Amino acid sequence: MQQPTVQLRRSVLYVPASNEKALRKSASLACDAVIFDLEDAVAPGEKVAARERLRDFLAGKDRPGCEIVVRINALASEWGTEDLLAARAARPDAILLPKVDGPKDVLEADAALDETDAPRALKLWAMVETPRAVLNLGPIAELGRDPAARLTCLVAGTNDLAKDTGIALTPDRRHLAPFLLQMVMACRAGGLTVLDGVSNDFRDLEAFEAACAEARAMGFDGKTLIHPAQIGPANAVFAPSPEAVAEAEAIVAAFAEPENRGRGVISLDGRMVERLHLEMARGLLARARAITERQR
Repeated sequence: MQQPTVQLRRSVLYVPASNEKALRKSASLACDAVIFDLEDAVAPGEKVAARERLRDFLAGKDRPGCEIVVRINALASEWGTEDLLAARAARPDAILLPKVDGPKDVLEADAALDETDAPRALKLWAMVETPRAVLNLGPIAELGRDPAARLTCLVAGTNDLAKDTGIALTPDRRHLAPFLLQMVMACRAGGLTVLDGVSNDFRDLEAFEAACAEARAMGFDGKTLIHPAQIGPANAVFAPSPEAVAEAEAIVAAFAEPENRGRGVISLDGRMVERLHLEMARGLLARARAITERQR
C-alpha cells in the first residue's frame, strides 16, 4: 500500500526580511519551514529595501533547504503588488497572505499569480487574524478542496485577533480557545494544514513547551515561532512519542495478520481497535518516518 505523503510543519519560524543576519542564519536552522516576513516585522520605511534584500538572499547560495514561505503585505496596500511579484520570482513554496477576511482575498491572490503564469506548485497560505476571518472560516477553508485556489495552510494570528477583538491574551488562552478550535475544525474539513500562533516570550521555554502541548491537543499541526530557541521544543512536542509509534506499529501489525485482514474490528491488548484506528496508525507512522528522514 502506498504510504501517505507528509508535509512537516511542526516548527515554522518567522524571519524578518529586513534583518540580514537573521536571513543568513535561517539556512542552518532545524525548523520545518521559514516564513520570510515582509509585513509586520518590517517598518514602513524599510519595506522596499527588505523586499530587495530578500530577493537577493533567496537567489543566493545560502537559500534554506526547508520549506520556504514569503509573507507579503496585503495586496490592497501600497507594497502588496510588488511584494507578490518579487515573491513569485523568488520561487518560494508558498506565499502567506495577511489580513485575509474571506475567500475573495485568497481568490484574488490566486488570480494575480495566474496572470504571471506562476507554476501550480506555488501555493498560498492565509493568516486568520481578523474577526471577519473567524466568521468566514468555513468558506475560506473550503478552498482547500479546490486545487485551483492554491490554498494549503491557515495560520493563526493570535496577537492581532486579541487586539482586534479586545479578548484578553492570557497565558492559557482560554478566551481564544473557542476560535482556535473552530479554525482547526475548518481546516480538517477543508483538508488544510493549520498552524498555531506565536508565543511572545521566547525566553520562557517551559511555558512555550506547554503552549505547544496545548496546541497539539487542540489539533494543530505545528506552531509559528519568533525565535530559533523555540524550534527544538516545537519539533519535539509535535513529533509522535516513542510510545505512540510503538502502539501504531502494533495496530498495523495486528491488522496484517491473515486472520484479521478482512475484519473491521479486532481486539488488541484488551481494547477494541477499528479500521479507523488503523488509518490513524498509518498516518502517525508516516509522520514519524518523515521526521526521521528530515533528521538525516
